[in-house]
Amino acid sequence: MTLFYKEIKSPVGGIKLVASAKALVAVFWKQERPNRVRLGTSKPDPKHPILLETERQLCEYFAGERTRFELPLEPRGSHFQRKVWRALKEIPFGKTRSYLDLAKRIGSPKASRAVGAANGKNPLSLVVPCHRVIGADGTLTGYAGGLETKAALLAFEARPQER
Repeated sequence: MTLFYKEIKSPVGGIKLVASAKALVAVFWKQERPNRVRLGTSKPDPKHPILLETERQLCEYFAGERTRFELPLEPRGSHFQRKVWRALKEIPFGKTRSYLDLAKRIGSPKASRAVGAANGKNPLSLVVPCHRVIGADGTLTGYAGGLETKAALLAFEARPQER
């Protein structure tokens, strides 16, 4: 499958968007560790319609005008990972959930660690809001974009938005 990418800037760092011909496949932070998620090769296409639409919606998000993304998504992962990622999309803007909350949500209350591992492999950072998952004690836990980025995103979402 041919993949295409576009690099954009955001208030919290550089972002690389990756899409197939029909859907968004990945959102990577410039500062994240290489090969966190392996997709294969991609070629630049700054005019790819899905990448342009993703960029537009991310601009609206950072402007405080969007709280949910409406994009065709094609995350690659196991059945369990995709189940966790679907649950991530249900976490409301401005709210957080723990790994245990997420494990219970998907019907696997003893799978907090597995949920954490699936969260760490989420290829659609920000769009599928894994930054909204915190430790059971309320502490910030790992994030592909770094804890500073995670804290900034949570602080941004916690403030009143103009809608």
